[in-house]
Amino acid sequence: MNRLRIRHTTSFTYEADVSASYNEARMRPVSSDSQLVLSSTLQVEPSASQHDYTDYWGTRVTSFEVITPHRGLTVSATSLVEARPRSHAGHPVAWEQLRSRTATEMELIEHLGQTRLTEPAEDVVRLAEEIAAQGLNPCETAAAIARTVGESMEYVQGVTGVHSTAADAWEEKKGVCQDITHITLGALRAAGIPARYVSGYLHPSREPVVGESVRGESHAWVEWFCGHWVGFDPTNLIDIADRHVLVGAGRDYSDVPPLHGVYAGPRASDLTVSVEITRVA
Repeated sequence: MNRLRIRHTTSFTYEADVSASYNEARMRPVSSDSQLVLSSTLQVEPSASQHDYTDYWGTRVTSFEVITPHRGLTVSATSLVEARPRSHAGHPVAWEQLRSRTATEMELIEHLGQTRLTEPAEDVVRLAEEIAAQGLNPCETAAAIARTVGESMEYVQGVTGVHSTAADAWEEKKGVCQDITHITLGALRAAGIPARYVSGYLHPSREPVVGESVRGESHAWVEWFCGHWVGFDPTNLIDIADRHVLVGAGRDYSDVPPLHGVYAGPRASDLTVSVEITRVA
């Protein structure tokens, strides 16, 4: 078990006054059976009134608006989370049971359809179908697909952008965690396995040192349904454990961006993002 403090700061600097901006932040974790949020705050500069709600996918959202002229905007979320090792129940469903449930349960139906960002390339579909034909159960099939996709990709920053699709990244065989997660989602769904995009954080050290602050990043991984939801990090080829902190989940990245908004003002702006993670216990 790790107790992690996460400080995530996003700053915009504009070349002229912005008269108003309207934003949604998805930067604060929620408690679940695998993590306990001990504290979580969101600071906005210039100061703004905040409204918290839970969106359709179960993600904690803070909406805020700045309606005074400003040339900069800084949003900083600080959370203290107790992350616990995950455990998954046994006795996965058989393929016939899974197909029956995905035909009738709305949550599963919503996570079985492809999106613009997850639509897989033809060879990814063939890859998923070949693995699904090996006689494995749905849980084993999903794990094999996720690991195969992760092993096929090289983690490289700057090759893709926030709007890149799974097909774009697969063509290059390079990308970041968002791309690798989108490709994995497309492959899992092509095999008939409901899967969702998970947004959060990962402590980069396998053995985090208490009291040491390290540079981190927003991270993404997958969860698939095979009788229960199972998480896997295809970028790092590891199970979800007590170094991962979950913020939200959805069909793809567009459902859980850390910060999203609109503003009235100059088009040009400079963006800086920093994530600091500290194991405190």
